Amino acid sequence: MATITRISARDVRYRLKPGEGVDAVHSAPVYCYATTYLHTDKPGVDRTGCGIVLTVGAGNELICQAVEMLAGELIGRDIEELMSDFGAVTQKLADHPQLRWVGPHKGVVHLALASIVNACFDLWAKSRGVPLWSLLLSLTPEQIVALLDLSYLEDVLTRDQALAMLRESALTSHQRLPVLETGYPGYDTSVGWFNYTDEQVRDNARRAVGEGFTAMKLKVGSKDPSRDVRRVKIVRDAVGPNCRVMIDCNQQWTLPTAIRVCLELAPMDLYWVEEPTHPDDVAAHQTLARAIAPTNIAMGEHVPNRVVFKNYIQAQAAHFIQVDCTRVAGMSEFIAVSLLARKYGLKVVPHVGDMGQIHQHLVLFNHIALGLDRVFLEYIPHLREHFVHPAIVEQGVYRTPMDIGSSSDFVVA
Repeated sequence: MATITRISARDVRYRLKPGEGVDAVHSAPVYCYATTYLHTDKPGVDRTGCGIVLTVGAGNELICQAVEMLAGELIGRDIEELMSDFGAVTQKLADHPQLRWVGPHKGVVHLALASIVNACFDLWAKSRGVPLWSLLLSLTPEQIVALLDLSYLEDVLTRDQALAMLRESALTSHQRLPVLETGYPGYDTSVGWFNYTDEQVRDNARRAVGEGFTAMKLKVGSKDPSRDVRRVKIVRDAVGPNCRVMIDCNQQWTLPTAIRVCLELAPMDLYWVEEPTHPDDVAAHQTLARAIAPTNIAMGEHVPNRVVFKNYIQAQAAHFIQVDCTRVAGMSEFIAVSLLARKYGLKVVPHVGDMGQIHQHLVLFNHIALGLDRVFLEYIPHLREHFVHPAIVEQGVYRTPMDIGSSSDFVVA
């Protein structure tokens, strides 16, 4: 047992090397984490919950302020008691009678909720002395559903339907346990940052193949689309026909541009086109999906909540769901969105605002407990040195983490 006695927030910032993290929209990123700490009556890092959400610089401090405004009512709660009906807790926090106005369920306040929620899960796993994936796999279907706020999903996913899916998947979960031994495949998202030269892109793609990756991603969205076409061809020629190649526009294109460039790139056999236009424009993604079929669309990096994901799924406007527990309201909403994807037969490939630290646990849960396909998980190595227990990727595969908690703790400088 561990009782929350105090809550604090920390603005954590790390500068990147030149060129790293740059895409068509975010030209000067600083990888930052609005971090929640849940202090308990059992002192020590192994008894302090650490929750993170990613930003790329300015505004990180605003989320930290919102964390302290939202989280006060958790003080005095025992973590086991808190998590026994956590869906109701998160719904109450999300629907704060005043702060909800500046969302709702998006922006600074929702990111603060994500940081708080992630800290709760981290503390829960630490209090039981197990890795997060192990904790999640030990839960019954009823306990999992109790973690979730399914409000506004009742038209497509009821509590009883969620329970039925979890119970059905549990019957075959033992067949998927070998992933714990073999590891979860990764893909390299750092071969083609936007400002890398053509030569860097070519060399990085070849390096990634040499390191065991069978999939990689290139940033696109240039003012001159011919640059994007040229660079995609560079990657395809460098890695051959058997490697999966994805592109990420980071919302830069208008719909007409997206249609034109995607059709021009069709011979490159892309595995997906990611964030091709504005993330709030579900109708544009629906139109694009129809126009460029069979090329697939991936999105979710900037989708803030389960309701918007529901709309994308209903519109058949996305094929790969990139839900991120550091963008939606933490791990609880991540699981709710994953259940939606499971119901509609879609694949979940998270965006890793956490650098893969938490999501390496969550994809194991999704595969084993929910029966979702094992695809791969994004890998970004730039902040490894700053985590106490960095994700280990060998020969293109995430090795199963064995340290307790959610792998979110930072090295203290």
